[in-house]
Amino acid sequence: MGRKILTAILATAILLPFLFFGMLSVGQAWFYPSVLPQRFTLANWQELLAGQSELQVSLLLSVILGLGVAILSTVAGFVISREIARAKYKNRWLLLAYWPFVLSPVVLAILVQRFFLLTGMSGEVIGVLLGQLILAFPFAVIFFQSFWSHEVLQLEQQSQTLGATAVYTLQKVLLPLARPLLLICFFQTFLISWFEYGLTQFIGVGKVKTLPILVFKYVNEANSSHAALASLLIMLPPALLLWTNKKFIFRGI
Repeated sequence: MGRKILTAILATAILLPFLFFGMLSVGQAWFYPSVLPQRFTLANWQELLAGQSELQVSLLLSVILGLGVAILSTVAGFVISREIARAKYKNRWLLLAYWPFVLSPVVLAILVQRFFLLTGMSGEVIGVLLGQLILAFPFAVIFFQSFWSHEVLQLEQQSQTLGATAVYTLQKVLLPLARPLLLICFFQTFLISWFEYGLTQFIGVGKVKTLPILVFKYVNEANSSHAALASLLIMLPPALLLWTNKKFIFRGI
């Protein structure tokens, strides 16, 4: 009985933000002390689905940036973490990976802004992508350090000693072992990009409008229905990835 009550409370806590933002996205004329909006309309959702609305463009841009950051940081993090694990001064190199997390994203953006200005990437999508990689790539390097244990490195060495090529060892030995971690790192780095605001706002100088940028814009404009719809779009992918992690990845582990 107690377990069912606890499950119900947790389910309510998880679903309540979705229900609230969902109602807010279709409600109009919602004034205190009314419990519910006076009118309901699907105009905001129709605007999202039909034509190139601002929300639609931002959604597509956020997805592209998230996938780009996730793929690049996961692949590069896997490769570089292997080199660090085999390096003589492993801890010194690994310490550098923690440096971006010492500072807040806004302070970090101020430090690297001159580079983006000189290269002409300030206010461009490619500049925002590289800026987000400053956070996602070190995360991937740190994340994969637990995979490159002494046993895995020995297994790689034994495979090559028995005559396997580096490509064969990667495809048949390392990637199957690392598959669950690769997927988790992909999801985590996607979410880093998906929720990132400070670096995106500073390097994008307001021109690269991802969903988090739009949420703050709508809130400042007191446009509650559009802010709720943008917030729902931000919340849905993490919920989907959480379900995917639980159903497929952790079951495989």
